[in-house]
Amino acid sequence: MNNSFENPMPQQRIAVSALAQEERVAFYKKTYGHVAGGVLLFIFFEYLLLQSDTIVNFALSMTEGFKWLLMLGGFMFITNYAERMALKTPDKNKQYLAFGLYILAEAFIFVPMIYVAAFYMEQGTEILQQAGIVTLSLFSGLTAVVFVTKKDFSFLKTGLTIGFFIALGLIIAGTLFGFNMGLWFSVGMCLLAGGSILYQTSNLVNKYTVNDYIPAALGLFASLMLLFWYILSIFMSRD
Repeated sequence: MNNSFENPMPQQRIAVSALAQEERVAFYKKTYGHVAGGVLLFIFFEYLLLQSDTIVNFALSMTEGFKWLLMLGGFMFITNYAERMALKTPDKNKQYLAFGLYILAEAFIFVPMIYVAAFYMEQGTEILQQAGIVTLSLFSGLTAVVFVTKKDFSFLKTGLTIGFFIALGLIIAGTLFGFNMGLWFSVGMCLLAGGSILYQTSNLVNKYTVNDYIPAALGLFASLMLLFWYILSIFMSRD
């Protein structure tokens, strides 16, 4: 799973934090409304993908050996393309296209994990529900921390970037040399995802402008899905 920490926002534009309260509230509602819409669209895409045996078999085959690295590389490429498109263009149609493309990529890379959980694990449905509830609860709690404390978490960028590249290196090594990353790696990635949520929420307040609710939603959604991936991994490892 990949998550970008770049936020190349033009300096001359006015950040949301400098706006009147009503404008800030309206921006937050739009942003989190789009995050919620992204979650619903993810569920819809996931349902459609799981209906196709061809797609499921292909996705499962891509988890074998070096093919997983190809799949991960493709996901990272789409992620980078979608995030840059959403940030660089003022065209809302292109921003929505980028957001939708990213959600579809997330749905596809989740196919093997959700398929195994839903159809091969005794308590698969309960595991998915529990992982979803825990993810949303942690996401809400971390988001609340930023808004309540009003602290700028932009200082996390360097640590998150380093942590992400270390994690990517471990994933590549694990794939090439055939060792399981284990429970503690998933726990560490949950911490990394939590830090990403703090960082993205801080950007929501201090970096984005009033018209950037779509790229802001994309960044938050990416962090949410990263957290869900590893919480689900932890729950599945217990079954």
